[in-house]
Amino acid sequence: MGVGPNARGSQGGRELPSADDLAARERERRPHGGSVRSERERAARRGRTERAPSAEEEAYRAARRLANRKIGFLFHFVPYASTVLFLLMVAGFRAAFVVALAWGIGVACHAFAVVAPTLRKRMIDAEVARQLQGSMREERRSIAHEHVRELEQLSASIAHEIRNPITAAKSLVQQLGEDSGSPENVEYARVALEELDRVERSISHLLRYAREEDLRPVDVDLCEIVESALETLRERASRLGIVIERDLPVGVTLRADPERLRRVVINLVGNALDALEESRPDLPRVSLTAGENLAATEVWLRVRDNGPGMDGAMRERAFQPFQTSKSQGTGLGLPIVRKLVEAHGGTIELHSAEGVGTEFLVVLPRRGPDAAPAAQAES
Repeated sequence: MGVGPNARGSQGGRELPSADDLAARERERRPHGGSVRSERERAARRGRTERAPSAEEEAYRAARRLANRKIGFLFHFVPYASTVLFLLMVAGFRAAFVVALAWGIGVACHAFAVVAPTLRKRMIDAEVARQLQGSMREERRSIAHEHVRELEQLSASIAHEIRNPITAAKSLVQQLGEDSGSPENVEYARVALEELDRVERSISHLLRYAREEDLRPVDVDLCEIVESALETLRERASRLGIVIERDLPVGVTLRADPERLRRVVINLVGNALDALEESRPDLPRVSLTAGENLAATEVWLRVRDNGPGMDGAMRERAFQPFQTSKSQGTGLGLPIVRKLVEAHGGTIELHSAEGVGTEFLVVLPRRGPDAAPAAQAES
């Protein structure tokens, strides 16, 4: 009859323990908490391996590995040199030379293994520096090319903006000289003066756009600044039949240059009046709203009109110098506005669509700049 694993045998009338009994006794002899301690040790080891080493630890490990390689090389080189010297003294030059050459190959390989990581790091650093230098040169070349292209476009715009009225005024003056007694000379002279005024206005605006001046920030009330700017445009809006709606809560304060900020509002509202005057909608209106963000760190001003709006191409060029859709515009109003807003550390956004109208959103930091350069505002 076979005996199962749990069967008990007998020896001298005494029962022998089974395999299960032996396993149970072995578990009882183990110290309590051993498995818990082993789990904790393994968790601690995992925590140590998962934690990313600091820069100091990495440097220490690298220095330790280099020191170990150098000590290992010394352990190799000292027996080599001693053996070669001993053979030279006992067996002569030939035997010492053969051993030195054969064994020296291994010593040389060992020496190269010691210095190889350092050489590899130097070569990698040199290659990275070379590639970064080439990339920086290419980036500088691209930036310089972009600046040259922008300067060319600006120069062409300036030449076009100034040459056309000068050509017209020159032609009118020539007609005045050809027939001094003509009754149309008065009209010719008037048109010529208007064209020359246009040139002077373009040059004046260009100088204001290019000039850098210091801001004089003080604590101001945004609503008071807006009301002061609207007072300048009130007569024109009334004459054109344009309604100006405003929702300006009190207490919206910030630190800014009041005159520059006033110029921003005048330019934005003036552009809206120009668009409404040319498009002539049924109920022309301009709405202004102001407020602050939830954190009270920024204030915002929204200027919206129900004019003709802008298409995509016009929106992209809106803040570029000398880009205008107005017949008498210089194309420098919005670039000056953006420059003034950015000088205050703020941003300006344009939202527009054809047939819907145009909206400008100006966001300014409440604390404002301490002392930042800004362009002279458009007069």
